[in-house]
Amino acid sequence: MSEVHNSEISWADFEKVVLVAGTVTRVEPFPEARKPAWKVWADFGAYGEKKTSAQIAALYRAEDLIGRQIVGVLNFPDKQIGPFQSQFLLTGFITDEGVVITSVERPVPNGTRLA
Repeated sequence: MSEVHNSEISWADFEKVVLVAGTVTRVEPFPEARKPAWKVWADFGAYGEKKTSAQIAALYRAEDLIGRQIVGVLNFPDKQIGPFQSQFLLTGFITDEGVVITSVERPVPNGTRLA
C-alpha cells in the first residue's frame, strides 16, 4: 500500500480533477496486458464514450461490468498501454485481493461530476 499523504490541497486544486459518473457499455479481454486487465468502454453522457484499460480482472468478470456505473477521471492525457490507447482512469481502491471499483451509491445521470 502507498504511504499516507498529509499535504493539503485547495478546493481549486480538487476542482481541476474531472471525476465523472459513467456506465460501462462494453468490455473486452486485454491479453497483451502485463497484469490481468480488461478493455473497458463507458458512456460519460455529454463527455461521450471513452475507453480505458483497467487492472480489475481479479475481482470482476466482463459480464458483471456491463451496465455498471463507475467513476472515471477524464482529464488525464491519453495513455498508450501496449497496443491500446486509454482515454480515462477508472477509479478504485487497491486491496490484497485486487482493485475494487469506485461506484455510486445510487444511479446518477452519466456525465455527472463528483463534488
